[in-house]
Amino acid sequence: MCPGAGGSILPNARGVVDFPSALSRPGAPAMIVAPVSGGPKDTRAPDNSSAIPAPGVIAGCAGGTAVRGGIVDLDLHRTDLAGLESAMASGRLTSARLTAFYTDRIATLDPQLGAVVAVDPTAAEQAAASDRRRAAGEPPRLLEGIPVLVKDNMSTGPQLPTTAGSTALARSRPPEATIATRLREAGAVLLGKTNLSEWSNFRSVRSSSGWSAVGGLTRNPHSPERTACGSSAGSAVAVAAALTPVAIGTETDGSIVCPAAMNGIVGMKPTLGTVSRTGIVPISAEQDTAGPMTRSVADAARVLAAIAGHDPADPVTAESAAHPVPVRPADRGLAGVRLGVFRVAEGASPETDAAFAATLEVLRGHGAVLVDPVELPGTAQAAGAELTALVTEFARDIDSYLRSPGVTGPGSLAELVDYNRRHAEVEMPHWGQELFEAALATRGDTDDEEYLAARETAITLSRRDLDAALTGHRLDAVIAPTNSPAWRVELGAGDDFVLSSSATAAVAGHPHITVPAGGAPDGDGGTLPLGVSLIGPRWADGDLLALAAAVQDALPERILPPLPPAVLPADG
Repeated sequence: MCPGAGGSILPNARGVVDFPSALSRPGAPAMIVAPVSGGPKDTRAPDNSSAIPAPGVIAGCAGGTAVRGGIVDLDLHRTDLAGLESAMASGRLTSARLTAFYTDRIATLDPQLGAVVAVDPTAAEQAAASDRRRAAGEPPRLLEGIPVLVKDNMSTGPQLPTTAGSTALARSRPPEATIATRLREAGAVLLGKTNLSEWSNFRSVRSSSGWSAVGGLTRNPHSPERTACGSSAGSAVAVAAALTPVAIGTETDGSIVCPAAMNGIVGMKPTLGTVSRTGIVPISAEQDTAGPMTRSVADAARVLAAIAGHDPADPVTAESAAHPVPVRPADRGLAGVRLGVFRVAEGASPETDAAFAATLEVLRGHGAVLVDPVELPGTAQAAGAELTALVTEFARDIDSYLRSPGVTGPGSLAELVDYNRRHAEVEMPHWGQELFEAALATRGDTDDEEYLAARETAITLSRRDLDAALTGHRLDAVIAPTNSPAWRVELGAGDDFVLSSSATAAVAGHPHITVPAGGAPDGDGGTLPLGVSLIGPRWADGDLLALAAAVQDALPERILPPLPPAVLPADG
């Protein structure tokens, strides 16, 4: 790891590298790691019996590289997609070697992190095919040869099941999702599937983010006793731990931006309709979207450009063709940028307040104009109406998904509720399914007057608040803290959210991006990442990415977790 990286390696008396002791403490919950074959799960608890060999000494650093005796190694915590593309174009790197590095790192580290439920058995073949295309002189595509992990609620074809974290769908291999097809068309290597909060955290109000019956608990690599947040927990941890350069998450409300912030990476929830949802296990067509989770804003822009676009099977994407996402964020400074400061739950987390204040001071020093504060007065009322609406929409949309071609398992929400009752020891060892039962009671009736009023209230208040702030104050974006420090996980006790700035943008369908912005002490000598959120006008995703890139450039480097370095030696 380069000096000043913000993380550390922990050599023990045997000269090898151990995880922090909390990862393997006695009595830790068993990690469940799904094998490539999709067969029986490995439920062995992690221990310290197999230590990780110490990497070679790194003499110095240069950007996304480590320099040893004039030979340039790739530091995969820092090398962005453009850097990987350049290395492959010059012949210094192949997709096969890059894919093998990540596959090996997953095998070594992930049994104690629980971020990846399965590696695609065709990943090496996909990488070799990319290398052949490059060797034949074919023009490289946008993600040529780049390994990508996707959340296990979107299908990547018949190689792996698509489970949404539930054993009810353990044999389900539906047709490839549109987003997976677009990743392949962009040249990406679909490396495998990431763990998630089961059913995207929409089964119980007492659930703990990052746990599923299929994948167990995904652990925050910065402090493994603390939450990785959810529901895209595995995608965030995989990027933070350098198990992949890119992952795809999904969000209904906070499920991209919260885990991204708590794991110290970039997460982008695009404007609703930018990315197709075809082939993704739903919560609600009114709010669901997929988006990139990456190490940098530039990488997020490249990935979003690859997956965005109109899908005739998803009518909400019809407007996307008129709003293409740029491959690279436009260069811009912060001088004269107008940011409206939304002080969400100020005082609830002194650590968050201090980090947010420091971020604002840095941005002010770079010339940003802060309109402080701006108010979003309808937030609380909209949030109450949102849940009422989502319960009904889930009943409608999950029934449709479970009956779609290729989906194997319960054929309806009613059958799913019954399955969980019959398999409670596996599916419900820590909490129940009261949200499922509430949804079932609605019958998915979206003509119901109470439902219609709730959805109308949620959207009207959320869009009114954001549009009034953005237009009324002539803002480029609203800025807010993304998260409080990660809390300690107690399975069955629910998530201990102190603050969240995701709801208004999620309900309104506006784009929302989080970038790393400092951290807070964890009390054990480590640091818990914090993020800062930027929310822009609908269909202004390109402008928001450009602004976020300028903000990321102005802020200190993201905090790396205390894991072994991710260095790919130049000499092979």
